[in-house]
Amino acid sequence: MEQHSHEHMNHNKEDHARMNHGSDHNSNPSHGHMGHDHHKMMVEDFKKRFWVSTAITIPILFFSPMIQGFFGYDILLPGNPYILFALSSFVYFWGGWPFLKGFYKEIKSKGPGMMTLISMAISVAYFYSSATVFGLDGEDFFWELSTLIVIMLLGHWLEMKSVLGASKALQLLVSMLPSEAHRLNGETIEEVKLEDLLKGDLILIKPGEKVPADGIISEGSSYLNESMLTGESKPAKKEINDKVIGGSINGNSTLKVKVEHTGQDSYLNKVIKMVDEAQRTKSKMQNLSDRAAKWLTYVALAIGFGTLTVWLILGFPFVYALERMVTVMVIACPHALGLAIPLVVAISTAVSAQNGLLIRNRTAFEESRKISALLFDKTGTLTKGDFGVTRIESVNEKYSSEEVLRLASSLEQSSEHPIAVGIVKKVKENNITIPKLENFNSITGKGVEANVEGKKIKVVSPGFLRDEKITIPKDAYSDAAETVVFVLIDGKLAGYIALADEIRPESAAAIKVFKKNNIRVLMATGDNEKTAKAVSDKLGLDGYFAEVLPHQKVEIVEKLQSESEFVAMTGDGVNDAPALAQANVGIAVGSGTDVAAETADIILVNSNPQDIANLILFGKATYRKMIQNLIWATAYNVIAIPLAAGVLYSSGFVLGPAIGAVFMSLSTVIVALNAQLLKKQIKH
Repeated sequence: MEQHSHEHMNHNKEDHARMNHGSDHNSNPSHGHMGHDHHKMMVEDFKKRFWVSTAITIPILFFSPMIQGFFGYDILLPGNPYILFALSSFVYFWGGWPFLKGFYKEIKSKGPGMMTLISMAISVAYFYSSATVFGLDGEDFFWELSTLIVIMLLGHWLEMKSVLGASKALQLLVSMLPSEAHRLNGETIEEVKLEDLLKGDLILIKPGEKVPADGIISEGSSYLNESMLTGESKPAKKEINDKVIGGSINGNSTLKVKVEHTGQDSYLNKVIKMVDEAQRTKSKMQNLSDRAAKWLTYVALAIGFGTLTVWLILGFPFVYALERMVTVMVIACPHALGLAIPLVVAISTAVSAQNGLLIRNRTAFEESRKISALLFDKTGTLTKGDFGVTRIESVNEKYSSEEVLRLASSLEQSSEHPIAVGIVKKVKENNITIPKLENFNSITGKGVEANVEGKKIKVVSPGFLRDEKITIPKDAYSDAAETVVFVLIDGKLAGYIALADEIRPESAAAIKVFKKNNIRVLMATGDNEKTAKAVSDKLGLDGYFAEVLPHQKVEIVEKLQSESEFVAMTGDGVNDAPALAQANVGIAVGSGTDVAAETADIILVNSNPQDIANLILFGKATYRKMIQNLIWATAYNVIAIPLAAGVLYSSGFVLGPAIGAVFMSLSTVIVALNAQLLKKQIKH
C-alpha cells in the first residue's frame, strides 16, 4: 500500500491535479486520520496478536512457580525455566512488537506516552526474568510480562476497533474534479487528461458534468451548482464572461469555457492545501491516557531507581535491591490504565453511534466538554438546504391560493431554476395535477408566460410588476429571507408565492441547550446579508457572518481561537472543510459532502443540531468516567508502588509480586465495570 506523509506531499502541478487518486493518505494515527484499509489491517493485526499471545500465556501461567505457589499445586516440567523463557520470548518480541515500535516513535517525537510506559514495564520484566533463568538469584516475572502484553493488546484492539479511522479527505477533494476534460481544437473535441490542460485552453462542459478547471465562460449560459464549494444554496446563473470554479456541477446547458487556473493554482487546490495544513497542526494534541502514561513513566523511573539506590545504601545485596526495583517498575505499569480509557472509548463510541454520532477523533471528542463557541454553517445545518414554498397568497377572489399554485406550476415544470423546482415540489406534495400549457415564452430576465386552460398566465419577478405599473401587495414581503414570485392571470395580479430555505425545526431547541451551557452560538454563511440576519434573529444567535468565503471561515475560527475560545465548527460542504480542520472540534453534518465528513472529528448522521447538544453533554459524561477510571487505576499504583519498594520493610511487610498481581487484577475488574455504567448516561 502506497502511503504519503504530509511532509512528502509534492505540490507540483501534475501531482496535485491527480494527487494520486488511489493513494492512502496517512497522517498521525493519534488523530484517527489514517487510510481506511490501513486502519482495518492494524485492527486485524492487534486482534491476531491478542489471540495468539493469549494462547501462549495460558501455559506460561500454568507453569510459573509463583502462580503454582499461590494456588498450591506443583507441576514442574524438566527444563521448566527454559520452556517459560522460550514461550515468554515469543510473547515479548511478537506480542509486544506494536508497543516496542510505538515506544521508538514516542521517544523519537519526544512525547513519551502509553507505549513508553508499557514497553518499559515489559522490557524490565523480560530482561530481569531472563537473567534469573541464566543464573541471577530471584524469581521470574514471565507470567506478569505475558499477562501485561495480553491485556494491553486487548485494550488497543478494542480502542482501534471503536474509532472510525479513515481520512480520505484529500483524495475526496481531488475526486471532485473529473479526471478528463473535453478540449476544443478548432471544430474537433479531444479528450485530454486533467493534468494536460493549459491556461488559455478552450474546453466544452456538457450538461450535468463537473467543471474540470477554473475558467471564464466564452459561450453559453447555465445554472451552476457551487453549493459544495461556496455554501450558497441557490445554483448560480452564469453567463458569458462569468467565472466558473473547478469542481462545481453544470446544470442543463452546454458551456464553452476558457481555462484560467489549472492544477496548483485552482480554487479547489487552495482548499486542499488549507485542509492539509490544519490537519497537520491538529494531530499534535495528546489524548488523556497518553498524558497520564507520560507522568506515570517519569514516576516509575524515579521510584524504580530510587528504590535500587536506597536498598543498596542500606547494605542489601544487589540482587535483592534489583528485585525490589523490578517489582516496582512492573507494578508501575497499571493493567487497569491500559483498559481504563479504551473501554470507556469503546463504549462511548458505540453508544454515540447508536445515537447518530460517529466519532473519528477521540481526542477531539474528549475535548468537546470544553467547547465555548459554536460556529454553524447555515445551509444544510441550521436550515434544510433546499428551497421550499413558505406562503401562497391569493389577491383575487376568483382564484384560491391552490389554484394560483396549480396554474403557476404548469409554467415551472420544465425549468431547473431552484424556485421552479421548489414550486413543482409543493404541487407534488399536495397531489395537484399539473395542467398542460401552450405557447410557452420566456420574458427575458423577468419571468415566463404561457397559455393554460385558455387563460394567459405569467409567473414574474417584482421587477416586471414595476415595469407594468402594477401595485405590489403590502404584505407580499415579510421580514423573513424570502424570494417572492407573482402570478398574473389574463394580465391581472392573481396572487404570489414566497419561497425560502427552511430553518430546521430542531435548531431552536438545540440553541437553547447551548446557551444554557454558556456556549456562544454563531453562524457563518455564504448566503446574503438579509437571509443571514433573518435566520440569526429568528433563532436568537449571538452573531452571524454573511457572504463568507471558505478562507474567511478559517479566519473566523482563528479569530475566535485567538480570543481564547474553544471552537467547534459545524458544516456540510467542501467550503467548510478547512474550517472544520482548523476548529478545535470539527463536526460534519451527515447530509453533507463526504469531504466535510472526512475532515471532521465527529460526524452527525442525522444532520440534527440537537445531536450536537447531546454530544457535548455526553462528552462531559465520558470525560468524567475516564477521570474516575484513571483515579482507580492509579490509586492502586499509589498504594502498591511504595509497598513494593519496601516502605513497610521494618514491620516485616514487603508487597510480593504475587499479591501485587491480585490487587492489579482487582483494579482492572473495577475499571471495566465502571466503564459499563456509561451506557446509562446518554438520553435516548
